Amino acid sequence: MNSRQRLLTALAGGVPDRVPISTYELVGYNSLAWENRAPSYARLMATIRAQTDCICMWNPASDETFLASSYPGDIVVEERRKGASTTTRRTLSTVLGTLAQTTRVSDDVHTVWQVEHWCKRPQDVDRALSVPYRPLEYDWSDFARVRDEVGEHGIIMASLADPLCLAAELMAFGDFTVWAMTETEHFARTIAILHERVMENLRRMLGAGVVDLYRICGPEYATPPFLPPRFFARFVVPYVAEMVELIHGYGARARLHCHGRIGQVLEMIADTGADALDPCEPPPDGDIALAEVKRRVGGRMAIFGNLELKLLEHGTPEEVREAVQGCMRAAKAGGGYVIMPTAAPINEPLSPQTERNYHIFIETALECGQY
Repeated sequence: MNSRQRLLTALAGGVPDRVPISTYELVGYNSLAWENRAPSYARLMATIRAQTDCICMWNPASDETFLASSYPGDIVVEERRKGASTTTRRTLSTVLGTLAQTTRVSDDVHTVWQVEHWCKRPQDVDRALSVPYRPLEYDWSDFARVRDEVGEHGIIMASLADPLCLAAELMAFGDFTVWAMTETEHFARTIAILHERVMENLRRMLGAGVVDLYRICGPEYATPPFLPPRFFARFVVPYVAEMVELIHGYGARARLHCHGRIGQVLEMIADTGADALDPCEPPPDGDIALAEVKRRVGGRMAIFGNLELKLLEHGTPEEVREAVQGCMRAAKAGGGYVIMPTAAPINEPLSPQTERNYHIFIETALECGQY
C-alpha cells in the first residue's frame, strides 16, 4: 500500500498493511509549511517524508475579518515590537460599543498567544454578534500545488471550528466557563447563531472544493472538569453531527479533535457520526486508557494518537520505545488506528532530544506496526 491507501483504509476502520504513522502538525509534504523551511528541522522532516504517512494540514484561504464573517468591520490595528516578540492590539467599534483584543507572537515559537480576549463578560458577546455577518468566500488557488506535492504520499486535511469553539474563544477560559454555567440560555443563543454561520461557511467551502478529511475543533471545551457532560450533549453533539453529515454528503470524512478527559463523553463523540477521533491522551492528561477507547468506540470510528508530545520532548529513548509499543498493543488489532503524537513542537530551533525521540518513535512504529 502507499500512504494514501494506508490512511484511507484506517479511516474507514479497515486493516492496512501496517499501522499508519502520522506526525500531526509536522507535515512532510507541504513545502510552504514553516517546519519545512526551518534549518533545525531539516533532518527530521526528511525522515518524516521518507518513512511516515502524510496528513497534510491545509485550508483554502478565506476573507474572514471577525467571528466567521467577512463583513468589513471597523477594526483599528496597532503593532508594537519589543525584543523578540510582536504585540498586536485590535480595537473593534460596534453599534453596541467597543471591543479589544491583544495577541503576541514570539520569533522562536510558531503560535499566537491571546493576551486579551475580545469579550470579558456576556454583554460583550452581544457587541460581537452585533457586527453584521457576511458569508466567507474561499480561495482554492493554492490547492493544486498542495495536491501535487502530497500525491500518493498521504491525504489532505482541513481544520474547522465548531460553534462551541467560536464562542469559547471569545473569552478567557475561566470567563467562558462562568458564562456557560451561569448564563446558559444566553450561551445557547450564541451557539445557535454561530452554528448558522459555521454551516453556511462550510457549505460554501465544500461547494468550492473538497479535501479528504476535515478536523473539527472545539468539543474539548465542553469536557469535564470544565463543563459537565450534559453540556457536551447539548452544545457539541447536535451541532457537530450536522457538520459531519454535510461533510459526508460531499464524499469526505470527518475527524473530531478533543483533548483532555473524554471518558464521560466518549460515546457522545461517536454519536456525532465522525469517522475518527484524536488525540486520545493517556492518563493523567486524559482519563481513559487507549485500550478502553478502542474497546468502547473502536467499532464506530478510527482512533488517532495517544503518544504524548511531552514524552517526545522530554522522555528517554527507552520510554519512547515502550510508549510506542504500548500504543500498538492497545489499538493495533483489527485496524482503524493511526499512531500519532498528541501535538507537535512549535519552537525553533528543534532540540536534539526531541529530534532523537521522533526518530525512535518512527523506527519503533515501523518495527511493530505490521499486520
